[in-house]
Amino acid sequence: MPVAYLVFSAHELAMTIVELARKLFTCLTFFLATGPFLPNGAHIGGARAQYLLGLGIGDVTGPVVETNMMGYASLAQTDTGLHMRQRSRVFIIADASNPSDRILFINSDICMGDTGVRRTVVAELSSQFPGLYTNENIAFVGTHQHSGVGGYLEDLLPQLTALGYVNASAQAIIQGTVLAAQRAHANLAPGSLSVGNTSIVDGNLNRSPFAYLQNPAEERARYEYNQDKEMTLVRFDDASGNARGFLSFFAVHGTSLYENNTLVSGDNKGMAAYLYESMVEPNSMPGNTTFVAGFVQANVGDTSPNTLGAFCESPGQPWDGQPCEFEHSTCGNTTEDCHGRGPGFRVSDFESNSIIGGLQFQGAETIMSASRSSISGPVKSVHTYLNMCAFFCAFFFAATVFFLSFHSFTLPNGTTVQTCPPALGFGFAGGTTDGPGAFDFVQGDNTSDSQCVEEKNPFWELVKGFITPNPDEQQAACQSPKPILLNTGYAHLPYKWSPSTVDIQMLRVGSFVMLIMPGELTTMAGRRIREAVRAELISQGVLGNDAYVVVAGPANTYGHYIATREEYSVQRYEGASTLFGPFTLESYIDKYTSLVPFLAENATGTPASDAAPAEQTSKAISLQTAVVFDAPPFFKSFGDVLTDVQTSSAYSAGQTVSAQFVGANPRNNLRLEGTFLTVDQLASGKWTTVKSDSHPSTTYQWVRNDTILGTSTVTISWTIESGTPAGTYRLRYFGDAKAVFGGAISAFTGTSSSFTVE
Repeated sequence: MPVAYLVFSAHELAMTIVELARKLFTCLTFFLATGPFLPNGAHIGGARAQYLLGLGIGDVTGPVVETNMMGYASLAQTDTGLHMRQRSRVFIIADASNPSDRILFINSDICMGDTGVRRTVVAELSSQFPGLYTNENIAFVGTHQHSGVGGYLEDLLPQLTALGYVNASAQAIIQGTVLAAQRAHANLAPGSLSVGNTSIVDGNLNRSPFAYLQNPAEERARYEYNQDKEMTLVRFDDASGNARGFLSFFAVHGTSLYENNTLVSGDNKGMAAYLYESMVEPNSMPGNTTFVAGFVQANVGDTSPNTLGAFCESPGQPWDGQPCEFEHSTCGNTTEDCHGRGPGFRVSDFESNSIIGGLQFQGAETIMSASRSSISGPVKSVHTYLNMCAFFCAFFFAATVFFLSFHSFTLPNGTTVQTCPPALGFGFAGGTTDGPGAFDFVQGDNTSDSQCVEEKNPFWELVKGFITPNPDEQQAACQSPKPILLNTGYAHLPYKWSPSTVDIQMLRVGSFVMLIMPGELTTMAGRRIREAVRAELISQGVLGNDAYVVVAGPANTYGHYIATREEYSVQRYEGASTLFGPFTLESYIDKYTSLVPFLAENATGTPASDAAPAEQTSKAISLQTAVVFDAPPFFKSFGDVLTDVQTSSAYSAGQTVSAQFVGANPRNNLRLEGTFLTVDQLASGKWTTVKSDSHPSTTYQWVRNDTILGTSTVTISWTIESGTPAGTYRLRYFGDAKAVFGGAISAFTGTSSSFTVE
């Protein structure tokens, strides 16, 4: 027998032994993760494990063309391509001594959590892992980025600009999130947790300082800034102390990319995650790293990444280039020209996005490398539903009449107050300095103004009753001083416009407690609820003075904004978008603090709950047309190069390489866990992929050339980064075409000529 064969056999035997050992360890870990319990004091790997930790990533990128984007609610913002893929990142924490006590935290690169999507994700995971992942312990949190695919929310109002429900968007989020959870569950292993914090001074700005100033002076004096500058981070380590990932919490809106952007992206938190994961594993493609970096949204309501402030962009007007008017954020008494400026606005929105994402990356890096406090103690979760207003229906001669029962509760001073059926004020239509409104709506429009709303906007006062029912006296009084523009709580046709029932959820890991919020808390609202819950945790004896409380949201259900009563009084955007009236924040404080006993180590049972919100997806309407067919131009084939790369001379760092191809509609195949493009490098006679459509240096842009003929083009671009190795490269395009007859979808590939980077 040849010596080479003996050597090969020995190598194979060694690899087989290693593989068997690996599988044995995996099986043991699975047993520990899914078994009913571990006896107290049980030892894993020679040392008692405090937690079992699992981390996973999944692609949730929906249709990247012909679909309205979620966040700015602009009909014109229909996506035309891709900058970076959206992803869900899942973090599982289980008590090693009692693995049935666990939480599953989803941090998704989407605008906000949604009731319908969460309902399906919970159903999928609870079916696959019975008794482990439930409605109580699964938190579905969005990063609140405004450059992602829309149409996935269950209520009608956020569907309007998307022309209804977009099933492809919802299914991509569900599929990718479930996959991320499966991956996290599969790699559950013993580990430890620690927490630390740092300040990111230049990472955000308060976009509604006039509203913030309405809060009591003595309260404001307790804080250095009018927005939270602190980043909190929980580090996940394996049993050997090596970092596997982290969850960080920092408040900044996902509006670094403005509403004129039409390339799907992850905005500043998606960028931060990419930067950290690629730093740890530079040889892995984005989305394929084992290290998982979670950049979670916090009390985001009045924060902005446009840190240079808001200025008038009004060419030819005397106020052009001047700061926007302070109280209403107007320019010449209108909102359209008032725009916030990011730190890189003179270069591009993408530069500002990189800067704000980079600051969060640096903050996380600082905490990860500094000393932190260890986390120990039980894993607990509590969840309930809160109906902010109850509806009872009666039928009289084919007419439906709605009877309202307001949600009442008692303030600490003994006063009984109530929340209201959902409604949005005129200031909501005024928009923000991140995304100004239109027509003659402005922020800070309320009934305390000397000129009444009807006189200011008689046209809208007339037509708004045709959109949603006009408010009755009870609703108007409840929402006061909000002048109601959209009375969405009374709008139920063709299905509900806004949620009335919201998820109330808290997750505890040792001394660390997460408030999973169904909306956007303003800075001061976030501070108040954190302090109230922390004080209750300590007074109830659930935790000691080391109690650490953070906010995560918008999550589970999108209940819009949560402003303080003082901020509500001036009806800027945040107050006008506080759905349930002036006592919304107090209602949440009342409910969250009441659930604190269920986080105690020996707590049993579940809290009383209102009914879960009714399912609406089955009623959804979609006006988005399907892809009819694709066809190449005459004498061309799919993937043919129409405009090639430069081949006569070399490219250098900072230059952009582009090629245009005969394309097809990318809605035919979302290519989840895949890519629409690659940048390949030739090395040792073999092409190796070095970039995908998840790298911020690449873009994928699609243009429909002729609807009748079904022709389209795709442009693939790569901006060469500093430090790119010299060599030979090429661009590749991966598409899928829908046939004219039969509708079969076929994959194809286009390849540019090779080019040189020096």
